[in-house]
Amino acid sequence: MKMLWTDGSASPNPGPGGFAVIEDGKPVALGREDNTTNIRMEAMALIAAMEYIQSQPEDDYQINTDSEFWINVLTKWAEGWKENGWQKKSGEIKNLDLVQKIYELWTSLGDNVKLQWTRGHVGTEMNEAADKWANKARKGATL
Repeated sequence: MKMLWTDGSASPNPGPGGFAVIEDGKPVALGREDNTTNIRMEAMALIAAMEYIQSQPEDDYQINTDSEFWINVLTKWAEGWKENGWQKKSGEIKNLDLVQKIYELWTSLGDNVKLQWTRGHVGTEMNEAADKWANKARKGATL
């Protein structure tokens, strides 16, 4: 199983943001937005990772992310929201555009991808690399 590491950053939050996807210690996807949030950039990193996986020939991947929120969206909440017409009991779904896109990608990948939460900012080498590259992307770095 191949490993991807993702991270997103906005500073200030909201403000300029960047995201990164790391494989074997090197970025395979970077991106930025001028006015965004950490949550949106974490989603964009996961979307970029899933799009990258789609381009790979039949490989199994584990995506490591420090975004417990987006793991919960994909594994606990999105299916019910979709069944309810993309509504939740307490009202509108924030960042619905990203929720729908990431859920569509996630479900299309089937068993070829596993999500793994990792605690951020505790010295995990590849998580730190993803953070470093997300911040570089926020400042304008590209592949």
